[in-house]
Amino acid sequence: MNINTILVPQGSEYKAVCRGLKRVTGQTPKIVSIPVGIKPLTKYLHQWQRQEYPNEQQPRVLVMGLCGSLSPRYHVGDVVLYENCIYQQQLQKCDRSLTIELQSALKTQQPAVSLVKSLTSDRVICSAGEKRHLGETLGADVVDMEGFAALDFFNGMSAAVAMLRVVSDDSHHDIPDLTAAINADGSLQPLPLALSLLRQPIAATRLIRGSLRGLKVLEELTKLLLSG
Repeated sequence: MNINTILVPQGSEYKAVCRGLKRVTGQTPKIVSIPVGIKPLTKYLHQWQRQEYPNEQQPRVLVMGLCGSLSPRYHVGDVVLYENCIYQQQLQKCDRSLTIELQSALKTQQPAVSLVKSLTSDRVICSAGEKRHLGETLGADVVDMEGFAALDFFNGMSAAVAMLRVVSDDSHHDIPDLTAAINADGSLQPLPLALSLLRQPIAATRLIRGSLRGLKVLEELTKLLLSG
């Protein structure tokens, strides 16, 4: 798979992709750990471009990570390929040819990889009711906190960019509100994160279980994709 760079949200998602890469022989893409959130990621990408990207030839970028479901059709552990991302009534599309390449490369993935429309949010969508409402009103299937910013940046420089994610929480259950645990620079604060989880132990247990399953699929997905 001819991809120059893989961007992955920092922390457990980045570590899962790196674990998957360790099981791949031969040349592998550059893996970049990115901050969480639209503003922190936009700032980071502009700094990164000045430092590293001018030397990149024929940039082909893949964004990987976890996402939340906004539809009853998508469950924990499902693999999704983005067609586009919406944010505040704006839309950015993924590169069609690279997305088709990825779909073909992952044709053995079970269950099958789904093409989805995504929503990028500047906060954690934690209520099941809000998830379903957003899905129905905006026509979005999944939600994340980085997709639109990455597409907006790379489409602006005519780079081919695709997005491949794993669902880690469904649309039927609440998850803890982790917004307060995210710093302005897009990093996670361990203590506020722990307190947010402790306040809602049942929802926290479900989120942790879903995240662990999603991370395992993400690791296997990395190996499958880059071994071909």
